[in-house]
Amino acid sequence: MDEQISQIVREGWTGPGRRDGTIIPMKPEEDALHIDVGAKNQYEWWYFDAHLDGGYTLVAFFYAAYPNPGLDQGKIAVELTLLRPDGRKTQKVIKYKKSEFYASREMPDVRIGENYMKVEFLEDGLPVYEIFLEDKDLMFHLTYKAQVKGWKPGTGYSHFADMGHFAWVVPFARASVEGTVRDGETTISVTGVGYHDHNWLNFSFQSIIDYWMWGRIYSESFTVSYAFIQCNKKVDNHQVKVLLLAKDEDPILSTGDYQFFKEAFEFSPSAKHSFPHKIVINVPNEMRVEMKVNKILEAVDMLDNFGVALRFVAKNILRLKPGYFRLLSDFDLEVNHEGTTFKENGSTLHEIVLFKSAE
Repeated sequence: MDEQISQIVREGWTGPGRRDGTIIPMKPEEDALHIDVGAKNQYEWWYFDAHLDGGYTLVAFFYAAYPNPGLDQGKIAVELTLLRPDGRKTQKVIKYKKSEFYASREMPDVRIGENYMKVEFLEDGLPVYEIFLEDKDLMFHLTYKAQVKGWKPGTGYSHFADMGHFAWVVPFARASVEGTVRDGETTISVTGVGYHDHNWLNFSFQSIIDYWMWGRIYSESFTVSYAFIQCNKKVDNHQVKVLLLAKDEDPILSTGDYQFFKEAFEFSPSAKHSFPHKIVINVPNEMRVEMKVNKILEAVDMLDNFGVALRFVAKNILRLKPGYFRLLSDFDLEVNHEGTTFKENGSTLHEIVLFKSAE
């Protein structure tokens, strides 16, 4: 698809063009609460994941307001997902009352029931986050020591005319992780690598977004975090594109000016959508990464999470067809920086959410 530049979408780049000439450091309050909790069409969440030694992958959410379509939309909740090395998955969404929610507007400090997220800021500018989430079947108690400084694309905001805004900040795109995970009756000590971002918006995703693809890439010297969001005709089929490239702990490139190629699509009966086996992201003369899928970790028809009546409404009245993929890919990364060309490779996790086809 040729890129469409909308006249009614305003992105937050500081320039020149769709990039940041100066990368503005994140402030603690940018990972704090932004919305009016309980207000209509306001959604906000803090996301963490970790790819653990031994083959486990976990995902944790703190929701000030749950964004996904369904009966839980707008609810305060936490979510825990554990993917085991043999492919078995446990996912729990636990809802809470407003009286059980607290979040600071000055710094990352969130408590939902007995679950919490808190942070310690160190002199080196690399924060340490602690999270705790527990359900009868799962428990995560983890410490994330950031390895890359916080980043946001421009101001962090994209404005969609009078329809609303979407904000995305990445307090750390890469961190070392350690702690404990309880899986049923078994508690294990874990180490690995992790990621944290934070989103808030004041419209329903599915009202203007067809699909989005995002992920991060960790090589020996570099970290890449990216998102590609395809909007619908209400906003001129605009493509929101954001990308961070960091060398060691320092962000060196913040841009939405990149080429995004999707190739070799395969249909998944489980998700009822197709996904690309190959993705190429190219910033001419600066960075190129090629990802090839070697394992499908999750392929989900999100309507399966709805009740019968709600599934009928979503499918036949709202015309929703939500699908989700979590993919493991091999990557080859090439970076040109300060006169030197670096070539590194490895494997990476990335994700796709679709309301309409990405082909």
